[in-house]
Amino acid sequence: MKKIIVAAMMAALCLTAVSAAPKKAKKSKEKVLKIGVIQLVEHSALDANYKGFVDGLAEAGYVDGKNIKIDYQNAQGEQANCVTIAQKLINDKDDLIFAIATPAAQAVANLTQDIPVLISSVTDPESAKLVKSNNKPGTNVSGTSDLTPCAAQMELLKKIVPSAKTVGMLFCSSEQNSYFQIKLAEEACDKLGLKYVEATVSNSNEIQQVTQSLCGKVDVIYSPTDNMIAAGMALVAQVANENKIPTIVGEEGMVNAGGLATYGINYYELGKQTAKMAVEILRDGKKPADMPIQYLDTCDLKVNEDTAKKLGITIPANL
Repeated sequence: MKKIIVAAMMAALCLTAVSAAPKKAKKSKEKVLKIGVIQLVEHSALDANYKGFVDGLAEAGYVDGKNIKIDYQNAQGEQANCVTIAQKLINDKDDLIFAIATPAAQAVANLTQDIPVLISSVTDPESAKLVKSNNKPGTNVSGTSDLTPCAAQMELLKKIVPSAKTVGMLFCSSEQNSYFQIKLAEEACDKLGLKYVEATVSNSNEIQQVTQSLCGKVDVIYSPTDNMIAAGMALVAQVANENKIPTIVGEEGMVNAGGLATYGINYYELGKQTAKMAVEILRDGKKPADMPIQYLDTCDLKVNEDTAKKLGITIPANL
């Protein structure tokens, strides 16, 4: 009888092991989602945007190296590199592509209509021809806008430098985002009774010379969330501060690099907001075509106190 009982127990154990084996194998075959990232250039705003995206995914349970694999690529500010990287990510058949800044987003969107693409640090996706409309994208592209409160920034300029009469508009001539923002800033200047002079650069080597060309012509320099100027902001600030010209800029990183002040969005939070959209696509099966472009609701005032001291400017207490 004991032998019979032992044999039955052994058989049961074998059956249990066999039935458990497929479950274990199934778990090991869980798909690791591939997320490709293309960033136009390295500077604090775009870097913060990317970090917010990664952290936002992790908070939702999508951790790089566990259930997702992030392939981060930086184009180093070169449009040709954007196209090469975009083609790589598409050939890799990524499950989702995250494109940071307009040239990067355009490179990807022009090469695929199938892979879901989320964009960020793009001021106006509609005018950049990335979506049919910001409210109803209608394509495989959606994401978040870094639309800067240009009018509020001009009002900030007027409060900090009330004697200012002429503003130098410094931006890159090849960035569609910048033209969009500059137009808004100039409209605000018209309402505030401020004159303005446009000064454009086509590559980073021109930043110092173009900034110097504004000295003696303007009372304040304004630059929006322009990627080329942001990357070279330390040089802009050096020239401007030496010539006692305040700089009102598009975002916090430009203030940290020597600009005087900004009233702008938080790029880290913008990245986290984009990550929420990614989760809706990866987990819930939503389509970018049906997901309106999203915007941050709040902005932050940032002032570089060291720069204010160098310029002899006292920031109004009511700010």
